[in-house]
Parts: sequence; structure tokens; C-alpha cells
Amino acid sequence: MSRFTFTFLIYILIWTAFTSSFDPQELVTGAVLSFIVATFSYKSFTSEGLSYLHPRKLFYIVKYLIVFFIALVKANFDVAWRVINPKLPINPGIVTYKTNLKSDTAKMFLANSITLTPGTLTVDVIDDKLYIHWIDVKSTDPETIYKEIGAAFEEILKEIFQ
Repeated sequence: MSRFTFTFLIYILIWTAFTSSFDPQELVTGAVLSFIVATFSYKSFTSEGLSYLHPRKLFYIVKYLIVFFIALVKANFDVAWRVINPKLPINPGIVTYKTNLKSDTAKMFLANSITLTPGTLTVDVIDDKLYIHWIDVKSTDPETIYKEIGAAFEEILKEIFQ
């Protein structure tokens, strides 16, 4: 029941955000449509249900968004600087990033976070290894790769998904 409720609440929040209206007719329509969609999708929507609304997880979600935003800005400046100054060396290559995350959802968030930061692109995920194209391979040492590419993301994702 909590999985359905969580799904319904997310859908109704999305409806309200898109309509930007608290008109009773809009809310009733959104509730009815959210109920119908949640009925068919709640099993695949999440396996965690309302546990994501726990204050501790909410804290880590907000922390993750802040860390991701900072990494995104830094990576954008790095890539932009490389475009503006073509004399900067680049050393593109594919590296193997070993993750300690167990949940497939957590691995998906990690892979997408790495891909969304310019200069890196997750090419494949196989078991606990992510294969990442890196615009400037600084090292092939697994520990350096871990620290440079995704350690900040992974440490927070552990708290959210495990």
C-alpha cells in the first residue's frame, strides 16, 4: 500500500507543478488521473515506497543535489576552458570505475550523474563496473579513477539507496 501511496503522491505533485493551479477542478482532475496512472505503474515505479520521505534520506537527497550541481558547474567550466584554449592537453580514453553500490537504481543514478557532468560519459555498466569515457584520463590507477570521477556521488548515493 505504501508503494501505491508514494507513487500517487509523486504523480499528484507533478500534476500540480505542471498546472500551477490549486483550482478545485484542476486538483480533482489531477487526483483522478494520478490515481489511474498510479494503479497501473506503482509496482514498477519504486520498490522503496515512502521510505524515501524519511528525513535522513531527504537530507542526503538535498546534499546529493548540491554536490551534483557543484560538480556540474566545475565540469562545464573545465570543458569550456578546453574548448577556448585548445593548447590544453587532452588525453581521452575509457576507464573502468569499480562501484561499491549494490542497488541497480543506485548504479543507474551514479552512471547518469557521471554522464551528465561534461567530460565523462558512462559507456556501459556490467555488474559492479562502469566503463567511462573520460576526456582527460589523469591516471589508470583504480583509486585515482574512483576519487576523480564519482566518489563524491557514490558516498551520498550509498546513504540514499542502502
